[in-house]
Amino acid sequence: MTDQEALRRLLLQRSVQQGDFILASGRRSSFYIDCRLTTMSAEGMVIIGRMGLAAIEGAGWAPQAVGGLTLGADPVAYAIAAASFLNRTAATSLVDAFTVRKEAKTHGTKRLIEGNLRDGDAVVVIEDVITSGASAARAASAIEDAGGNVLGVLAVVDREEGGRQMLESAGRKVVTLIGVSDLGLDQGQ
Repeated sequence: MTDQEALRRLLLQRSVQQGDFILASGRRSSFYIDCRLTTMSAEGMVIIGRMGLAAIEGAGWAPQAVGGLTLGADPVAYAIAAASFLNRTAATSLVDAFTVRKEAKTHGTKRLIEGNLRDGDAVVVIEDVITSGASAARAASAIEDAGGNVLGVLAVVDREEGGRQMLESAGRKVVTLIGVSDLGLDQGQ
């Protein structure tokens, strides 16, 4: 079984729920993808780490770090960082991870971004599921405000509802590991 087939199987077994849902975008849907049930599973972390790292390399990106808006991006970013360590060669670099909070802490360092993001770092914004693209855009803006150089956006799942196009129209390159059509789902269900 390929990683693509394994990811599809895991998402269908663990993450896809049928019903009547209101999404974070405000849209109504007959299915919900709780990607965390896959991205936080042992098998999912390994598969997504490998696939994410390969997708980043395939896009020609060479980031120092990956991360996005908590909570959905966190396990994906951590899996990619771990995969970069496990698969390192003399020709490849390690990729660290960071988290973008929904709002800055009100105590201590008062940071909006935690982890390994330094001024000037090239980064890839991570998203678990792209619907409208708003979360990835918000994370990219926070990263750029902190001095990061956004290379593009990597998402595990594209709901194929215009988020990718919105990000691309704003000049962001987007790479996804799987789309809802690959899962046999569509917005008209």
